[in-house]
Amino acid sequence: MALDSTTLLERFRTTHGKDIDLGLRAPYSDALAAFGSPEKSLPHPILIAGTNGKGSTCAFLRAMIEAAGHSAHVYTSPHLVRFHERIRIAGTLIDEAELVSILQEIDAKAEKGGLSLFEAATATALIAFSRHAADVCLLEVGLGGRLDATNIVPAPKASIITRLSFDHREYLGDTMTKIAREKAGIMRPHTPCFVAYQPSSEARQALEAQAAQMQTPLVMGSRDWRVEKEGDSHFGFISETRCVHHLPRPALLGDHQMENAGLAIACAAQALPFAISDEVLRQAMLDVEWQGRLQRLTEGALVSCLKGDEALWLDGGHNDSAGDVLAAQMAAWQREDGKPIDLIFGMLATKRPEEFLRPMLPFIRRMRTLTVEGETEAHSAKALADIGKALGIHDCEEGASLKESLASLSFLNNIPSRTMICGSFYLVGQAMRENASRQYNL
Repeated sequence: MALDSTTLLERFRTTHGKDIDLGLRAPYSDALAAFGSPEKSLPHPILIAGTNGKGSTCAFLRAMIEAAGHSAHVYTSPHLVRFHERIRIAGTLIDEAELVSILQEIDAKAEKGGLSLFEAATATALIAFSRHAADVCLLEVGLGGRLDATNIVPAPKASIITRLSFDHREYLGDTMTKIAREKAGIMRPHTPCFVAYQPSSEARQALEAQAAQMQTPLVMGSRDWRVEKEGDSHFGFISETRCVHHLPRPALLGDHQMENAGLAIACAAQALPFAISDEVLRQAMLDVEWQGRLQRLTEGALVSCLKGDEALWLDGGHNDSAGDVLAAQMAAWQREDGKPIDLIFGMLATKRPEEFLRPMLPFIRRMRTLTVEGETEAHSAKALADIGKALGIHDCEEGASLKESLASLSFLNNIPSRTMICGSFYLVGQAMRENASRQYNL
């Protein structure tokens, strides 16, 4: 019987025993060497690390590259519905036949049980990218930077570090200085590193120190470039070398996406192998797509559970900075129309629910909690409900399912509301699968 990609990926997970094994270990580098070291033959590679905004920044860069008539390979994680979302070859998701073929090749050549799931996934992407033509290769770091499987690329043309926050403390450390040092591990000598504005002075100082030690030119948000709102519908990008005004607000919702766009523009203006015109930037702001981040569902099975003039939203953010972003959007919604906001909330056990929820507390009317489906390391619905009540969310209960939770929240007292499914990309992926809408072509 022919094997499918799901079976092959699960084989790596179960044989090795870990999804992620940090360290750029010999089994991983040896496996790539058996394929001729594809990490050395990527087209114009750019590494993107950070805590929040990595995927969005990748999406903006891809939109700019494609609007300019060029092509990009893109590697991101995690996926929402299908693994194939992680590997985009010159604009098209990897197809099942090629994915299966490469996984089988890796399985045959790599040390048995030697590769973690993420190492196998990254190796698959690098091999696929080395076999297809493109103009640029965008590689989103999975975890940290210094020891991440993507950091095996020896000579990226640029690196990017998005906003840093507390996440993955068990791997990266419990201070912003330690986290920043790990992220800064993607820097290379004499290769520009483009950095988002960092609210943490400890993070800024650690990044600057690492850049000085590595002789890495650092291009930092608020110091070397900035974005400025221009009314409600436009914004501008300003740096010493490039000023672009009257850019449309990005198709991705939230003020924070202007900052992510600015970071991508800073990189594109200096580090791409071709010019990006102002008109291309404007078009890219309209074209950019990135699912599961402040995204509204407008059709499908879950939407049909709603009654009347209600809105259903998804967001996969899961740390304190993501909570800040959602709280800012909730505040904007409250100023706009005052509709109450309810949450359907699930989270992995490696995350801290209190840190995520606390910024949103002034805006949450009700909350239903779920245990993230299919994840053994997830906070239980009961534990999350207890946390919500302790934080002061009075109408906070365990939900039996997404549909049941939506039904219990829908149209209370004939007041239309917004409902947000949030707290985990895995929960968002479950919602997208259950919604089964044409809205998603993954």
